[in-house]
Amino acid sequence: MATESAAARRRTGGAGDRTRDNRDIPHLPSIPRAPVRWTSAPPGALDLLAHARRALAEAAEATAPNERYAAAHLAALRTTAAVLAARARPEEEKPGRRRAPRSAWQLLPQVAPELTEWAGYFASGARKRAAAEAGLPNAVTAREADDLVRDVGVFIRLVVQLLGLPALTVVPPQED
Repeated sequence: MATESAAARRRTGGAGDRTRDNRDIPHLPSIPRAPVRWTSAPPGALDLLAHARRALAEAAEATAPNERYAAAHLAALRTTAAVLAARARPEEEKPGRRRAPRSAWQLLPQVAPELTEWAGYFASGARKRAAAEAGLPNAVTAREADDLVRDVGVFIRLVVQLLGLPALTVVPPQED
């Protein structure tokens, strides 16, 4: 019987209840897998993840803290957009009423409640990103930029796992 359960765990990725462990992300609990599969994931979501990976690679290569921070935050935003593209469903609008625009950070907890803390974390860095993009001196420290690059890398891996997509390596930036 022990060999049957071990074989079942290997076939199901370690769990039969549609959860997946975080072997490549230490200290994170198992997360439920979404019903999105590589073959059924919207092409837009896959494109956004590819762009996010490239932005993260650019952030890792940048030397100025402002550039690293802005590129990493953009990678987080594109990753969030990929989740929204994969999971969001259009809402019925009531005639005569328009809803105020909402940011991706506000929408993310609605479509992926398990990413609520990440949404709050990245939303809190939006002003710093704007300051960094504006080129304000000392908008962010080198430590803040390094921390964000690292955290966005974890976020991307978590989203890839959450959406049930195969782990891919970071796509290098395109040469123009």
